[in-house]
Amino acid sequence: MTVTAVPLQPIARGSILKLWIFLALLAAAVAAIAWIGTAGQVWTKTGSGLRYQVVKEGQGPHPTSSDVALLDYTGMLADGKVFDTTRGQQPRPLPLSPDATIKGFSEGVQLMRKGATYRLRIPPALGYGAAGRPPAIPPSATLTFEITLIDFLPEAQVRAMMLQQQMQQQQMPQQQQQMPQQMPRQGGPVQ
Repeated sequence: MTVTAVPLQPIARGSILKLWIFLALLAAAVAAIAWIGTAGQVWTKTGSGLRYQVVKEGQGPHPTSSDVALLDYTGMLADGKVFDTTRGQQPRPLPLSPDATIKGFSEGVQLMRKGATYRLRIPPALGYGAAGRPPAIPPSATLTFEITLIDFLPEAQVRAMMLQQQMQQQQMPQQQQQMPQQMPRQGGPVQ
């Protein structure tokens, strides 16, 4: 048996360096694409465990727990099933006090400014807890909300507006009773 030697061609000067530069650029491009692809997946976590994403930032001051917020929102379970929404309806006014709504929802809306849209991921401890809210929300459910804060007012101002509206509604029947009843004339003029 004979072995035939195959001569290797010499490598051109700088080819190895060019190969390493190409591989480094390729790795950088892959890392950049991966970073861009995950940019929308960044969630900020608060001390309580609430996670949120800023979809669109708003302007102005933040609401407080003593405000009533006018909101457009959709609430979903982890599997994407919608359990509550105002989309396609009138925006809903909701008090932000923790005893009026779930803690995570109230906390999340207070992070927002008018015109903002946020996604909230509310753990069970800040949502409906181990009991859930059957049948719509199972026990120990993590909730996801997409919320747009349209406006907010102090709760006292909203109560005063509602009281004024109730008083006006009560006065309307009284005013209608006080108006003289005009009977339509029948026939033509008397001759």
